[in-house]
Amino acid sequence: MSENELSQIVFNCALKVHKTLGPGLLESAYEECLFYELKKLGLSIEKQKALPLIYEEVKLDIGYRLDILVENKLILEIKAVDCLNEVHFAQLLTYLKLTNCKLGLLINFNVSLIKNGIKRIANNL
Repeated sequence: MSENELSQIVFNCALKVHKTLGPGLLESAYEECLFYELKKLGLSIEKQKALPLIYEEVKLDIGYRLDILVENKLILEIKAVDCLNEVHFAQLLTYLKLTNCKLGLLINFNVSLIKNGIKRIANNL
């Protein structure tokens, strides 16, 4: 399945979670519910996946974690903030570069319409 196909599936699951819960909860609640919805579909999903930083030949386990990794291809960064800012985009782009993934979705559940809270970030490898 391509990254674009996966992103459509994620969008539909995020829409379901947002319609059910609405805005205003903690990020962790949305992450758990989205993880549950994606897992129900039989996708390979990892939550809070450790992401080591490799600097030259040194591997540093310094606590970076991917919120959700879908099929080892698509990174989901979950937020519940008033508005997304540049550091959120930079964080996801850095994760994409560190993992060599091509696509990530920055999903902010603290919006009235979830379509306004989902941003696609591409890694131009």
